[in-house]
Amino acid sequence: MKKIIQKNVVGVVSLGCDKNRVDLEKMIAKLSQAGYIITTNLNEAYIALINTCSFILDARKESIETILRAATLKSANLKHIVVTGCLNNMRYTDLHESLPEVDRFVPITDNDKIVDIMDELIGKTRTECEYSYSRALTTPSHYAYLKIADGCNNFCSYCTIPYIRGRFKSVPMKELIKEAKELALDGVSELILVAQDVTKYGYDFHGKLLLTKLIKKLSKIKSIKLIRLLYCYPDLIDDKLIKCIAKNKKVAKYIDIPLQHINNEVLKAMNRRTNKEQIIDIISKLRKACPDITIRSTFILGFPGETKEQFDELCDFVTTYKLDNVGFFKYSREEGTRAYDMPNQVSEGTKSKRLNILSQLQYKNVIEHNQNMINKIVEVVVDKIEGKYAVCRTSNMCPDVDGVVYIKNNNLTIGNYYTVKITKFDHYDLEGEVL
Repeated sequence: MKKIIQKNVVGVVSLGCDKNRVDLEKMIAKLSQAGYIITTNLNEAYIALINTCSFILDARKESIETILRAATLKSANLKHIVVTGCLNNMRYTDLHESLPEVDRFVPITDNDKIVDIMDELIGKTRTECEYSYSRALTTPSHYAYLKIADGCNNFCSYCTIPYIRGRFKSVPMKELIKEAKELALDGVSELILVAQDVTKYGYDFHGKLLLTKLIKKLSKIKSIKLIRLLYCYPDLIDDKLIKCIAKNKKVAKYIDIPLQHINNEVLKAMNRRTNKEQIIDIISKLRKACPDITIRSTFILGFPGETKEQFDELCDFVTTYKLDNVGFFKYSREEGTRAYDMPNQVSEGTKSKRLNILSQLQYKNVIEHNQNMINKIVEVVVDKIEGKYAVCRTSNMCPDVDGVVYIKNNNLTIGNYYTVKITKFDHYDLEGEVL
């Protein structure tokens, strides 16, 4: 017998970055308060809500494949597909023509209208709806991403974000403090600050950088235990921010700095606003002010014109400065960016070889770091339980992108903090025992 699906059941799929995740969490909150039932199982949904990413070609492929998989369910229970997120802001694709399976494409600027859009699809008439909370977390309840700005003014020559998300726009500080207090009341103890450029926060208000002021206000929220900084562009990491990280006890001794390369010619071609000497100076200042700091970064390999000598320079940097956590990505040629038409495009084979070489160099750094962690006493938070083990993190680990600490689950509680002795490691991850 065919199962009857209620019209108010929405199946959600989230793709892309944690900034995109925050957008979806706000839409889910509105839908839930408007009486919609949220599920992650599209087989149980009347409407599919797919929050897409389009940062690079692979992300667009994943988004389109996800939409097409959802479309195969339309002959069964699923009646409507609604697409939100970055895919809708691509300038050179007629999505209505290429994806007729989709009932509604919702521009990012219309996210707040999601309830009206769903009501229209199911034929519901509503006078008004009051919203008492702004977020419905898709993360474990003890940590949340706080998106402090959207858009970007940097116009790196390889990047589509300014064209997709528009110009940089900070969220007013009062709104962020209110949101953070709501999250804290719901049990969040760790705030992870995200934006396309976190360090630029507030500059569009009065021409002043206000990140440290925001951190100071957030750290006054009593139940917030940890504030983590991601996406800090190196050109705006000043002495004031370094001091804030080192001295504020609630700020994680952790910083994510997207460096992308180290050779000055490549950095200039990328339209980055720092050079090798400045980058090394920033790393030195951070480590001097805060010796136990974890530095995370990302690098792009095979940018147009990257020579073997320039790549070797990056290898030397990774070997010498031993950043704690690093992501390496092959350059993706994106239509509409300046780098798309640059001469001397690097072959996919060469990109893959360079990715493999640098990954192996960084792996040696990781093993050395993890060997030094043996017998150290650290505090961890439990993120989830997997069978006999609790999956945990230290304050020097960011969810989803860094390693974890595995501990035998002796009635440990998700969201609680424990003192642990590190006993061994397995590749990128550590193992420990509760003291």
